[in-house]
Amino acid sequence: MALFDVLKYDADSNEEIVWKFPGEELRLGAQLIVSQSQDAIFLKGGEVCDLFGPGTHTLASGNLPILSKLINLPFGGDSPFAAEVWYVNRVAKRDMKWGTSSPIPLMDPIYKYPISVRAFGQWGFRVGDSLLFLNQLVGTLKYSSSDQVEDYFRGEIVQKLSNAISNFFVNDNTSIFQANARLNELSEFIKNSIGDEFQKFGIEII
Repeated sequence: MALFDVLKYDADSNEEIVWKFPGEELRLGAQLIVSQSQDAIFLKGGEVCDLFGPGTHTLASGNLPILSKLINLPFGGDSPFAAEVWYVNRVAKRDMKWGTSSPIPLMDPIYKYPISVRAFGQWGFRVGDSLLFLNQLVGTLKYSSSDQVEDYFRGEIVQKLSNAISNFFVNDNTSIFQANARLNELSEFIKNSIGDEFQKFGIEII
């Protein structure tokens, strides 16, 4: 059984959103290294236990209160224990691509005529609440890779886009044919319309 004395995540880039430390056999007294814009979170049995922000931390029963309670860690020594360690990257990710896979059927509020609209663009986000993010995405939805997380949120954008676009033009009594002249307003409206859904997962739209 290999025990780890140093835990850290040397990211090659900022592309990864979440990363699971490859080993689960740890020991008290080990060094946990958390880089800037990262959080390290301990899980036991799928339950989030403790969070560590940037810095170098010596693992001890005193600074692992919830985990200690779950597995009865002894005080002192270098006792081994089992737990998952997940790193969450909180660096902002920009220039993410999204687009509708098929046209959105809408009714133009001015001309009262049905038209099909396609949309595409870019978006950006960052993890605002690492505990909430890990609980919801990795714990509940069983997502762990960046691609899976990005695909999920890209799907959320497209799913809610139809209602957001329709509401924007109906509420303002403006023709959809004027969309290009009001892209900034439309973008802000959509961001606000979907922001609450993202916040449920600890994500901030930037």
